[in-house]
Amino acid sequence: MDVIEAEEGKTRFFVPRQDSGHAFPPGTGRIFYNRRMELNRDATVLLTSVLNPREYLDAMGATGARGIRVASECGIPVTINDRDPEAVELIRENANHAGLQVEVTGMNIHTLLSCRRFDAVDIDPYGSPAPYCDSAIRGTLRYLMVTATDTAPLCGAHQKAGIRRYFAHPVNNEYHAETGLRTLLAFVVRETVKYDRGIRPLFCFSREHYVRAHFRLENGAGRADRAVAGIGYIHQCSACPHRVEQYGILPLSEPCTSCGSVTVPIGPLWLGAIQDPDIISAMLDRLPDQPLNTARELGSLLHTLQDELPTSSFYDYHMLAKQGKVSPKPIGDVIAGILDAGYRASRTHYTGTGIRTDAPYQVIMEILKG
Repeated sequence: MDVIEAEEGKTRFFVPRQDSGHAFPPGTGRIFYNRRMELNRDATVLLTSVLNPREYLDAMGATGARGIRVASECGIPVTINDRDPEAVELIRENANHAGLQVEVTGMNIHTLLSCRRFDAVDIDPYGSPAPYCDSAIRGTLRYLMVTATDTAPLCGAHQKAGIRRYFAHPVNNEYHAETGLRTLLAFVVRETVKYDRGIRPLFCFSREHYVRAHFRLENGAGRADRAVAGIGYIHQCSACPHRVEQYGILPLSEPCTSCGSVTVPIGPLWLGAIQDPDIISAMLDRLPDQPLNTARELGSLLHTLQDELPTSSFYDYHMLAKQGKVSPKPIGDVIAGILDAGYRASRTHYTGTGIRTDAPYQVIMEILKG
């Protein structure tokens, strides 16, 4: 296998040579490695250094980059698994190259997680994590980490696929990046609570072509019941920007209170908090000590997450301005106007034109037109 050396954080490892002229270079390598996911891996390393689990499983290792980095940069016992024999060989080569004592296995993920349990389990498949979540949950003692790159089904662009994989009704609207993330969270909750276990999101975000979620699993039927209570729907008006949240597993649609049109239920979604403020603060405190290539971007993301209001959707104020046939003002001015009107408001990490607020959308429209 033709390989080259890559470096992330303070770790060096080998990856297959890719065709840089191809539309999707990672797809040309014998074993998958996507350099655009470096921030995702940096975030894992930073979070894992804060959580300090007893051991960590990189369940779908490919080159082993993520697991090798956790072992090297966090000093945590690591197991890296991949069912591809060539990937297993490359992972072992990378572990030796880094001088690490890493356990490497070549098992089917379902078989492995039926036989063993790990304090932290990380699944990062190519595409949807849905087929692997049940096994991952059963094999996780405390911390579950999940990446999904099938954003089209999650966000409603491929609605039938979203229904099949997540048994949810996603809608491709202006805040689909958030509902995609919350669809994944609700799915993981539903997969977890059947084992009388609760689940608590710690650090979750959406970026480019993927969503990433980190959870703390908690034992007990009471904790499972509290997790179920966090599931619900957003009822989006089909004719205007108005929407309402409704907790519960059965959507009960009512006409839009703003214009009287039919509302469309989006969900089931996780409507609760998606960040643990203490975890985010600890990551920000630790960030200056971690030599990460994406430190600036990751720091910006964490600061935005720290300041985000705990609403379950946001307004794209450029779209509101278009609807109101006015030119959009600077986002800082719009947020200041919302605050002056007595409501809360913040930016959101999903898009640079998104505003999270507890104000009715009409208030934003008035500010845009004022």
